[in-house]
Amino acid sequence: QELLAESGGGSVQAGGSLTLSCASSGPTDIYSCMYWFRQFPGKDREAVAIIRRDDIIIYATSIEGRFTISRDSAKNTLDLQMNNLKPEDTAMYYCAAAKSESCYAAGLNYTPATWGRGTQVTVSS
Repeated sequence: QELLAESGGGSVQAGGSLTLSCASSGPTDIYSCMYWFRQFPGKDREAVAIIRRDDIIIYATSIEGRFTISRDSAKNTLDLQMNNLKPEDTAMYYCAAAKSESCYAAGLNYTPATWGRGTQVTVSS
């Protein structure tokens, strides 16, 4: 069973930056798609970014231009660089991954099978 573990969350003021990192216990190239999701209190998780094995990247409109997803297959990590953070970005952030190529057609609207435990990001005004 592959494991994903997030790190890099914390508290930052509006306009600041954070980089989240997700370490995979196994090779990331087994995954067709890797994601960053976030969850607001009392809400369902929502995908904010996906990177596919063919390096196609899709961002949610709410974060486009501010966040950058990247994958390092040599280190088996997935990162999310977050710039110009806003108080409305405050959420629990999760790394997730899917092996099935069914994720390709679904874009951000896919529920991957493998999840990390999450890391909290808090942005103060």
